[in-house]
Amino acid sequence: ASQEPLAGSLSEGQTLPNFIPLFIAVAQDGDGYPSDQLLSGLTALPNPMAIGATWQPDLAERVGLILGKELSALGFNLLLGPSLDLLELPKPESPGDLGTRTFGGDPFWVGEMGRAFIRGVHLGSQNRLAVVAKHFPGQGGSDRLPEEEVATVRESLEQLKQMELAPFFAVTGGATNPESTTDALLNSHIRYQGFQGNIRATTRPISFDPQAFAQLMSLTPFATWRQDGGVVVTDDLGSRAVRRFYDPSGISFNARLIARDAFLVGNDLLYLGDFIEPGDPDAYTTISRTLSFFAQKYREDPAFAQRVDESVLRLLTLKFKLYGTFTLDAVLPPEEGLNVLGQGNEATFLVASQAATLISPPPEDLESSMPAPPDLQDRIVFLTDTYTAVQCSGCVPKPVMDTDSLQQAVLRLYGPRAGGLVVLLNLESYTFNDLLVMLESERGTTQLERSLQQADWIVFSMLDVRADRPASLALRQFLAGRPDLTRNKPLIVFAFNAPYYLDATEISHLTAYFGLYSRSKPFVEVAARLLYKELLLAPGALPVSVSGVGYDLISATAPDPDQVIPLFFDFPEVISEGGTITPEPTATPAFKVGDLIPVRTGIILDHNGHPVPDGTVVKFSLVVSGEGVILRELDKTTVGGIARVTFSVDTAKRLEVRALSEPAIASATLVIEVPVIEGEVLPTTTPGLTPGSPESPVVETEVVSVPISLEPIKKQRTDLADWGLAVLIAGGLGWLTYQQATRKGQIRWGLYSGLSAVVGALAGYTYLAFNAPGVQPLLAFGGRWIVVGFVLVCAISGWGVTLVFRLLQRDQKEKAE
Repeated sequence: ASQEPLAGSLSEGQTLPNFIPLFIAVAQDGDGYPSDQLLSGLTALPNPMAIGATWQPDLAERVGLILGKELSALGFNLLLGPSLDLLELPKPESPGDLGTRTFGGDPFWVGEMGRAFIRGVHLGSQNRLAVVAKHFPGQGGSDRLPEEEVATVRESLEQLKQMELAPFFAVTGGATNPESTTDALLNSHIRYQGFQGNIRATTRPISFDPQAFAQLMSLTPFATWRQDGGVVVTDDLGSRAVRRFYDPSGISFNARLIARDAFLVGNDLLYLGDFIEPGDPDAYTTISRTLSFFAQKYREDPAFAQRVDESVLRLLTLKFKLYGTFTLDAVLPPEEGLNVLGQGNEATFLVASQAATLISPPPEDLESSMPAPPDLQDRIVFLTDTYTAVQCSGCVPKPVMDTDSLQQAVLRLYGPRAGGLVVLLNLESYTFNDLLVMLESERGTTQLERSLQQADWIVFSMLDVRADRPASLALRQFLAGRPDLTRNKPLIVFAFNAPYYLDATEISHLTAYFGLYSRSKPFVEVAARLLYKELLLAPGALPVSVSGVGYDLISATAPDPDQVIPLFFDFPEVISEGGTITPEPTATPAFKVGDLIPVRTGIILDHNGHPVPDGTVVKFSLVVSGEGVILRELDKTTVGGIARVTFSVDTAKRLEVRALSEPAIASATLVIEVPVIEGEVLPTTTPGLTPGSPESPVVETEVVSVPISLEPIKKQRTDLADWGLAVLIAGGLGWLTYQQATRKGQIRWGLYSGLSAVVGALAGYTYLAFNAPGVQPLLAFGGRWIVVGFVLVCAISGWGVTLVFRLLQRDQKEKAE
């Protein structure tokens, strides 16, 4: 319509109305139905949890790049995603469970993945696709679907800042560059109890509560983002949750009131889905009346008009950011750009191979539980959970996962045309619905039951578990009720959805339990490779807690206690004459009293081998060497897995710097020799200097020539070798004292003395092993020789106790005689 000349123009020539491009929005969260709105023609991208299981932000960026490229080629310019919801505690039995619609349960990593994904979308679309991060301020704590009812979450604002809001901070004011910054936030219909500290006070849904929304937007990351033009979009205003909130009976629906309330809260863009008032023939009629109502208020109410102008300015600014100029040629994508569609399967396979996770058993036990893949003659029964989905009212229903998808992947990779490791006649595929029919059958043996009796391997492809899909419960019923069909057969389960639907008892029946997270073809092929042990390792790690295997995400992302934290001097990088950068100083540094010593750790790793989340606390200690006197302790936090600190030198002694990050307590030791220089005037340290800053004091090497060196790590606790030495000492000395006594015919006392020596030695080692007071300085001073000497002294002391007791008893006997 904007391309047609205006009627009744007073100018001599024809003029066209102002052209303003529309927002064309889509939600495309990955993994097909129901998370994707486009089910065919595009690259089958993984869902957020599969990306999160890789723990690699660069893969999140790569997936976002493909999505941005393909959607912008189709003409979309507004992406409702990604989801930055935090799945702290999975609720597999709850209707509000997030499933795989989240990157994970750690706020730092969800923020990292979301930031990388958004950067990829912007780069892939050449900044022609705006991103709407959802569901602000976070639905991870809700217990019901936002489409059905407004959930109430009992959390304060301070708790939200630590957990649910952290990922949204990362993509707004905390974003590292414009490409990583979300263009908009999707404001969800969720309410909070205890939001301001009073547990008896409950907010309205954030999307309808002006005070709560204003308090959230006043937080620094959101305030700066909002000032830079950040847009806020409501969630669906026509949803059943909104209808029930305004009228629990569900009879009335005042569309104009609801739209006005949502707009006045501070939302800029209103999402009108299923927006129909009772009595109106269609949504068009209701929306037209709502627009007329807004136009009338705009003319009559200056405050309302000002509020409209503010939001319109934000929306126009965002559209100018996408296109630069408002012309049809600038907005319409070129038709040749459609060639990029469906070309990103390589990235999906890479995510699948890096996300695959061995949930149970532990990796070191898999070789014994599953020593070899299926043999050529082995009969394999595949059981797949599947159901049909339809994209439109006139479309043909299609299964979300083919019944024989894993069987076909096995044949493609290992069948007669690919090495001949499997024979088609030995493969059979059934659905979970077939399994449910078998379990409920009372008519005798079914075909599936005969197949299971003859099978050598039973392989399950599992999706989600929902009460409204009875077939999804079939695996759990089978494991509980038919052990006769599984005895002495490998049972393999591939979870092509969330990994937490099985409990500990059910998992104990399985030979191997793998998490694949997504169900597209590349993920099925990775499952086939794992079954045939072509992929020896499943490199992924669970991004959420799984109680069935005792996996707690917070513990998993804590520092690994078995590591030794590296320590380095944190000097500026030196650029050589050739232009190359060397990370360490070319000359050995030297210090004197009054200098600042910058120190940093190496990358501190968590239990999964990834850098610990930003904000992990590291305690640095400056200690007088050999004396154990702590001069200074400073707590710092990590960024990118590395923590930094600066110590000032206030004394001319031999100093040591150590670090710990609970539960990792071992670190390298930096040793610093600070000599006394006669007649030296101590310099005044400049406050506020940071490691590596250009103002840091530079010390000429000829002034102080005593070098600083890295010493070997000093012994801080006992190890397995020490235990072996203690046992040898205890056994040897015990045997020796026993032999000495028996030679004198005192067998009973020989036994007493031998046992006393053993008990004394082991008691001494226990004292060392438990790191009792005074132990660390001893071990640091003498190492393993301290262990040997201490255990030997304790063993002799134990033998001495028996000797004293023997002498006292003999004296009493002589007196009695």
